[in-house]
Amino acid sequence: MTNDTVKLVSLALATPENIILQTDAGETAAKLFAHRYREFKHLASVFANAGITKRHAARPLAWFTEPHGWQDRMEAYAEVSSALFVEAASAALDRAGLTGRDVDCIVTVSSTGITTPSLDARLAERMGFRADIERVPVFGLGCAAGVSGFGIATRMARGRPGANVLFVSIELCSLAFRLDELTRPNIIATALFGDGAGACVLSTRAEGLAEVESTGEHLFPNTLGIMGWKIDDTGFGIILEQSLPPFAQENIKPAITAILNRAGLGITDIDRFICHPGGLKVLAAFEAAFELAPGFFDIERGVLADYGNMSSPTVLFVLERAIQAGLPPRSAMIALGPGFSASCVTLKKAA
Repeated sequence: MTNDTVKLVSLALATPENIILQTDAGETAAKLFAHRYREFKHLASVFANAGITKRHAARPLAWFTEPHGWQDRMEAYAEVSSALFVEAASAALDRAGLTGRDVDCIVTVSSTGITTPSLDARLAERMGFRADIERVPVFGLGCAAGVSGFGIATRMARGRPGANVLFVSIELCSLAFRLDELTRPNIIATALFGDGAGACVLSTRAEGLAEVESTGEHLFPNTLGIMGWKIDDTGFGIILEQSLPPFAQENIKPAITAILNRAGLGITDIDRFICHPGGLKVLAAFEAAFELAPGFFDIERGVLADYGNMSSPTVLFVLERAIQAGLPPRSAMIALGPGFSASCVTLKKAA
């Protein structure tokens, strides 16, 4: 028996094998930038104050001390993202009691690299996907894609009762590291971002870890410059406005309220927010906006400490820990990303 209630059937995570300690990242950045960028001494404290202990990276630390162009970066992206895709997706399917042949639709999100054919096609034979699988590769949603992509996968599952939808989120943020960018955003990105992947199976067919109740997004007008990429021959270059935390504090609650209202819900209906931890200042802005006690987002801070900001999959790492801790009756996953946009998915505790 199936109905239109979509369940989160399984969840799995993956990270590259290379680990960069934050202390080593700070020391290496000082060697690379301090003698070339006068403002570095004023920014160096971000490595110690970011709340990050370690991060996983697509390449060893020494790789980042040498110049790399677009081809180097995309070759690394294709190699490592493929390995993470297989690891995370295979584990999610195994936990759901499925194989690649059981997947009817796959939604893949990533904004830190490009492959054509897309990853799902490149790995179809290895994963055992059927020839009639529906593929939805999505690029450009950035940090919000972990929630937005989850929402897309949910709607695909709801529109196809009984289908198994695989959602995969992969980001290799470290490959955007720039030796040539002597800017504040680049130094902050060097201190903040890491690499990782997450995968989920969504379906109306089976019992699950949680029921997906609603999905929604909000696009803020006249905000294109807050976050994104500039692209040149060297690769991606970070666009990151210093005003992001105060913008989040002022705007996140009205945006999430509007999304919830469209689903017949309100802020007071949410027992726990599960947030993408974009950084300590953004988490503090969320706590202030939703009138929560400072330090409320303890799981989010724990994930940030262990992995850094991995962009889109980070919220799935938070979700895994929230599930392990025990979900309350209703949770809301939320994230902000380029556009500038907010995304929200509400989850109900599995019956």
